[in-house]
Amino acid sequence: MAFFIVAMLFYQIGVLLSLLVFLGILLRNLIDFPGIPAHFPAQGALVSVLVPARNEALNIERCVRSLLRQEYAPFEILVLDDGSTDATPELLRRLAIESDGKMRVLQGEPLPDGWHGKSWACYQLGRQAKGELLLFTDADTMHEPDALRRTVGAIEASGADMLSLMPHQELDSFWEKLVVPLVHVILMCYLPLRLVRTSRRAAFCFANGQFILFRKEFYQRINGHAAVRDALVEDVWLCKKVKKAGGKVVAFNGTDVVNCRMYRNFREIWEGFSKNLFAALGYSTPGIFMFIAMIAAVYIAPYLFLFHSTLEGEFTVSLFWLPLTQIMVALLCRLLIASTFRQSLAVALLHVFSQMVLLAIACNSFYLIKFGKGASWKGRNYNFS
Repeated sequence: MAFFIVAMLFYQIGVLLSLLVFLGILLRNLIDFPGIPAHFPAQGALVSVLVPARNEALNIERCVRSLLRQEYAPFEILVLDDGSTDATPELLRRLAIESDGKMRVLQGEPLPDGWHGKSWACYQLGRQAKGELLLFTDADTMHEPDALRRTVGAIEASGADMLSLMPHQELDSFWEKLVVPLVHVILMCYLPLRLVRTSRRAAFCFANGQFILFRKEFYQRINGHAAVRDALVEDVWLCKKVKKAGGKVVAFNGTDVVNCRMYRNFREIWEGFSKNLFAALGYSTPGIFMFIAMIAAVYIAPYLFLFHSTLEGEFTVSLFWLPLTQIMVALLCRLLIASTFRQSLAVALLHVFSQMVLLAIACNSFYLIKFGKGASWKGRNYNFS
């Protein structure tokens, strides 16, 4: 019994120390993840804005119209229709006519073996782009009129070869508010963002495929999206390629520059996160089991200990006060993130339930790749593990 008590105490202290480290990383990242400066000129190098679109009838018109309103010159817009089966092609034809030559629509070629659909679409767009700067952005984004002006100014001022940002995530349904902010938790609590900019190590990478701005010369040097043709999380792997090639990467908080509606319901959240999670861990079986164990031990177990202690009336240090402190620290992290990125503070208090959903998604992501038919997205199945 004495051994169990000592072991439990060490375990609880270890969990608390881990959470305090996460809090420390978060507090530092709130400093090292700046917004994009507003005062940059409205003219500069030619920018090719490149938008892959597959069954994006709900989003594409809002995205393109926001891009056409940019306070910057010169730029061109290229949208690739990647085999859409909804109203996307018709909407693109109408938008192209209304754009007065500012926008071109490309028809995507059939997906080759060994390629992920988005990488293939972006690769085709990159081949047709004329600009010195290439902006890859998703069809579910909406750009403020000063987005191009500010981000082009930022990449020029920083001397970077690749710039990415975190857009404001539009969260409407309960499930979006509960689960999607975990993207911010992972980014802000686990990755020292200063090292994305200052370290040449590929381990310290951040990129968000919703908005990536490249210098064309460097994009071609790393062989563009062909270098990550089989990567489901191609954005982070592009960052790794840039760093390995000696390039500089910068990251910004872009919540006042770009908006994105990533998912619209629980089914899309389940499929999208299941597609990306195991892939983001490099299809590492030890990695995903460590991730699952961390979620269970750090975010879920404290509630179980607290519930058991309250039920039994045993308010000990290791079974009540330490778990309670762990819960408070985890909630503090979540509330700071919610405040920074304009998320629901009320739903942030349900953090344990979001972690439970993430735990289920992690298990599903592993199962789909290792034992199932592979990840599924927009009518395509992928299994490149």
